[in-house]
Amino acid sequence: MALEKTWRWFGEKDSVTLADLRQMGVEGVVTALHHIPNGEVWPVKEILKVKDQIEAHGMRWSVVESLPVSEGIKTHNHDYPRLIKNYQESIRNLGKCGIDCICYNFMPVLDWVRTDLHYTLDDGGEVMFFDFPTFVAFDAYILKRQGAEADYPQDIVIKAKKLAASMSEEQKELLAYNIIVVTQGFIDGVIDGSAPDYKKLFLEFIDTYKDIDANRLREHLRLFLGDVVPVAEQAGVKLCIHPDDPPFPVLGLPRIVSTQEDLEWICQQYDSIANGVTFCTGSLSVNQSNDLPAIVKSIGDRIHFTHLRNNVFLPDGCFHESGHIYGDVDLFPIMKALLEEQKRRIAEGRSDVRIPVRPDHGIKMLDDYDKSANPGYPLIGRLKGLAELCGLEMGIEKMMN
Repeated sequence: MALEKTWRWFGEKDSVTLADLRQMGVEGVVTALHHIPNGEVWPVKEILKVKDQIEAHGMRWSVVESLPVSEGIKTHNHDYPRLIKNYQESIRNLGKCGIDCICYNFMPVLDWVRTDLHYTLDDGGEVMFFDFPTFVAFDAYILKRQGAEADYPQDIVIKAKKLAASMSEEQKELLAYNIIVVTQGFIDGVIDGSAPDYKKLFLEFIDTYKDIDANRLREHLRLFLGDVVPVAEQAGVKLCIHPDDPPFPVLGLPRIVSTQEDLEWICQQYDSIANGVTFCTGSLSVNQSNDLPAIVKSIGDRIHFTHLRNNVFLPDGCFHESGHIYGDVDLFPIMKALLEEQKRRIAEGRSDVRIPVRPDHGIKMLDDYDKSANPGYPLIGRLKGLAELCGLEMGIEKMMN
């Protein structure tokens, strides 16, 4: 039994249609109710509307990505009781509709970070790039967050200061807008760009974490799991937390889902299959001390969803994304470990042997330049990645059999 081929779809406004996905051999759709404001209940009627659309095209709604965890839950503020009640109700409603897998993250303020959304490869394709000195220049000298310089290695700070001094005001504004607004806009970010001073508002969100270190954020995650995992169990739903992207502290904010130890700790906080992990090779590999096949073997029974992609690592903690099986991450042992985990589940007689996998991000290429798409989500580049992953999977399966 092969891993379930899935695709992230952003709803009716997505330039890639459900009919396209069906022709591409996609089995499961990964999507969310992006029109529902963060913190509000997902109504059964709205869930069924999307589910019916997907099933009418011969596919299933495989994974919810994401059911957003509001900042008030992460900071455990005064609004926590209302927010957690709504989150629990949304889980129940998804379960009633037969949607059994929910991806979420616990990253403070920013969901993911890149400094260049249009980095050009030697062959002319475009990918997303994270340049560490450029990000520090944004934090310390454009955003001007108090104390930012002390949060990063001093050699990186020196380079960042020189970079900031060489940038025009237009370049600074574009960098800030891309990081704060563009990368977050399609995944229910905290700031949509309509605020008259979005940088000031962004700093205010960061400031809500001034008294929250990694240990306290872990405690908030533990409390969250205690409130939602029992509900998920009753609803027949599996929750799977997404790793930090990138997996190290930025903006002075704590990161608690970055290493094998972090993932094992999360699984231990509530001993239930409903308390699981989204295994993302792109995010976890950036922390080069992570042994990805070892992570699969360690917490494999809790991996409910998989993002597969690759990176090229550069000096100073910089990296850019690449083809799905071409880069500095060896996907062969990772794919093999995932298939071995699936076989183990089958041998155990588990009902949840299905492991959805999607080609995460992709190279912008060919006709992608003529289509509109969210950053990192071109059609042709992801379809190429899906084909590469399927070929790798088939080869490993035949070898194993």
